[in-house]
Amino acid sequence: MIQSLSIKNFLSFKEEQTLSFEAANIVTDFEEYHVVTMPDGMRLLKLGIVYGYNASGKSNLIQAFDFIQDYWLATFDNKEDFVEFLPFLLNQENKDKPTDFKLIFYANNIKYKYELSVKDNITTFEKLDFYPGTQPANIFERVDEDGVSVIRFGAKMNISSTIHDAISLKCLPNISFFAAYNQVNTKIKEISNVITWMRYHVMPKIEPVTKLQHYTEQLINKDSHFKEPILRYLQNADFNISNISSEEIVSEVSDEFIQHVKEMGLPDVELKRLEKEHTIKTLNTSFEHSVKNKGETETYTFPIEWQSDGTKRIFGLSGPLQELASKNAFLTVDEIEAKLHPSLVEYLIENFLRQSEQSQMLVTTHYDNLFDEDEILRKDNFYFTAKDEDGATEIYRLTDFKGLNRISSLQKAYRFGKFGAVPNID
Repeated sequence: MIQSLSIKNFLSFKEEQTLSFEAANIVTDFEEYHVVTMPDGMRLLKLGIVYGYNASGKSNLIQAFDFIQDYWLATFDNKEDFVEFLPFLLNQENKDKPTDFKLIFYANNIKYKYELSVKDNITTFEKLDFYPGTQPANIFERVDEDGVSVIRFGAKMNISSTIHDAISLKCLPNISFFAAYNQVNTKIKEISNVITWMRYHVMPKIEPVTKLQHYTEQLINKDSHFKEPILRYLQNADFNISNISSEEIVSEVSDEFIQHVKEMGLPDVELKRLEKEHTIKTLNTSFEHSVKNKGETETYTFPIEWQSDGTKRIFGLSGPLQELASKNAFLTVDEIEAKLHPSLVEYLIENFLRQSEQSQMLVTTHYDNLFDEDEILRKDNFYFTAKDEDGATEIYRLTDFKGLNRISSLQKAYRFGKFGAVPNID
């Protein structure tokens, strides 16, 4: 689980801004559904909801989580390639400064703190600590010295000089320590633990344009346990849907087709399979609709392409959300309300809170009815993004404001600008 992410000089973030999932001590509502208490006593929220006007930095916040995952795992063969990003560009000074991140998280209930500085596509500083007790212990520290990465392991780490040299050799200036470690035939428990967490428990971001249909179809096809809960999601979108089926269709392909997809940049693993088997696998998903006609129940089957945009959207989201809950992962969703009825947004959030154990979800939205859903949500679920006069994003929380219990409608207060983070329309 994530405790906090601090961002500095990244996209619209100029000075350091921190998003924290720490539960507020002044809020105790729905602890069973909202709060996970870690072994060290830290209380972490499962859900964060971010509000802000357009271009205030909501999507950039999600992009920061995505960038760290990409940077951890990306491997390049030469020093000229890199994971692309932009620093804060609205002044000359920040262009010459490093971009900094600090991520505090728990993997297998062990607390870690990770720090990263990147400048001109070179890792200038990288550090990972863990907490065997109340005090941190260093796992590694990596600095840039004249374009060469120098790695030092902490005093508690029993690392041979052979392994140290092998990792150092692979640690090009444009990649992370973890990417270099992944190329060395060794296993260091503390490092493997966090790589596994980042790879399998931090899910890819979901944007309004993200194509999710195939993702959910694959889940149903490979694991039948996902079918029933995904069907429940669909039935809340369209009560006539009574069943769902997804079957794999195998078709033969020609050498010309293989050459075509090769030119399009198909991943090597799939390309090799195509060249060997000369077959392509597709999924055919359809929904059964049951209706009453003169007292009799009639069932009609339609392909997914015939469903409404809202039904296809809830179907696409249902797969990642089920996977999120099943593997105690972290997921970001930008504009969760896209193409969904407000009641479905509330259903998705409530269902996630009830199903999840140590999962976390960070969503952005313009749907402000959630402020008054006090039978589902807590005041510390809400965050805001707003820009200063210099164009820099600031992150703050609803619980930073006093007198919230005296406000009869948080939704109305937000709309009238009491918390900021609304557009200034003349």
